[in-house]
Amino acid sequence: MALSTEVSGRLASLLTEHADLVTQRWTEAVAASLRGRLSQAELRSQVQDLHRSIVVASEGRAIDLESEQAAELRAVLAELSRGRARQGFTATETAVSIYALKDVLLELMESLPDEGTQLRDFVGFSSLIDKMGLFTFESYVRTRESLIADQAEQLLELSTPVVKLWEGVVAVPLVGTLDSARAQVVMERLLQTLVDTSSPYAIIDITGVPAVDTQVAQHILKTVVAARLMGADCIISGIRPQIAQTIVALGIEFGDIATKASLADALRHVLRLTGVDNAANRRARRDA
Repeated sequence: MALSTEVSGRLASLLTEHADLVTQRWTEAVAASLRGRLSQAELRSQVQDLHRSIVVASEGRAIDLESEQAAELRAVLAELSRGRARQGFTATETAVSIYALKDVLLELMESLPDEGTQLRDFVGFSSLIDKMGLFTFESYVRTRESLIADQAEQLLELSTPVVKLWEGVVAVPLVGTLDSARAQVVMERLLQTLVDTSSPYAIIDITGVPAVDTQVAQHILKTVVAARLMGADCIISGIRPQIAQTIVALGIEFGDIATKASLADALRHVLRLTGVDNAANRRARRDA
């Protein structure tokens, strides 16, 4: 519901005529709710921007927060919400910064002569402020969801490192549950590393995977097949006794894929395949 042109005009006049008092009392109220976590200068600047945008939206016309004329006001509210979300404030603390204007307007109107319209005007002002608070809350939630999604993606990338163990040998140490999204990241990063390093061997270490079920096994097998298409052989390490028993019980078959009990065993196996281990043994015998 939009404020009528008459009520909007009185709101604009009230905010304009008492601009300094309103911004001062509003800043003080917000500062008290935030307990000093923002500077007075920053708070005052935010309040002044809000004050100005409300006046612009309500001068000489009916005000509706969803209308084109309130575009600047929505932009200021959205920017405030995004900033508070990134700074770690709660949604309540963000919305209270808007609702604090109610108390300021009520205090101001009580100090002025009653012309018979104060109650109706305050109800209209409160309705507008409520909509502003809800808009702020929705903007805050969208920003927080975006931040959480970005952080989840960053954590996913950090939890799936691909490391170079030896010339021509890379390893993917997996820790935690392997779901579809993470399996896709593992596959992409492994294949890219194989291309970047021209490595013919890759070790997928599942020592840190708490349990292997059919889904996890399928993800691992898809990764191995993708690596083979790139011309690299994969070795799976970290097959603990409990996991080996589970794999047998589930009837999962890794086919001709080499499996080892530990990462060290897998690396030793690769070194034998590349001839490094045999060359080292020959040098040791020759030196002896």
